[in-house]
Amino acid sequence: QVQLVESGGGLVQAGGSLRLSCAASGSIRSINDMGWYRQAPGKQRALVAGFTSSGSTEYADSVKGRFTISRDSTKNTVYLQMSSLKPEDTAVYYCNVDVTVDVTPLVGRRGVYWGQGTQVTVSS
Repeated sequence: QVQLVESGGGLVQAGGSLRLSCAASGSIRSINDMGWYRQAPGKQRALVAGFTSSGSTEYADSVKGRFTISRDSTKNTVYLQMSSLKPEDTAVYYCNVDVTVDVTPLVGRRGVYWGQGTQVTVSS
């Protein structure tokens, strides 16, 4: 019912930049929240950036000042602009979307969906 398509990962040298995108499509009634997580080898998946209930942004301490999350509600898309990348940013990045989908015209169902993941590799 909901498809998430991520793009923008790749290989970059330390100090470089990348921009990730995650577009949601399907029977979406409303998007309640969107965010980015990452999982490095041997580590648990962790929040990188997201939005608070008041609509402001929040970031992991390790990326503050370097990463910027934004969203385009008209396109159901969330972005992650990553700058001053470091080798320790190497991970698979996943978008996470909390959406309400149409079950019937009068009934919606809320659920959380994950993107397929996109690899970001930062070389030193």
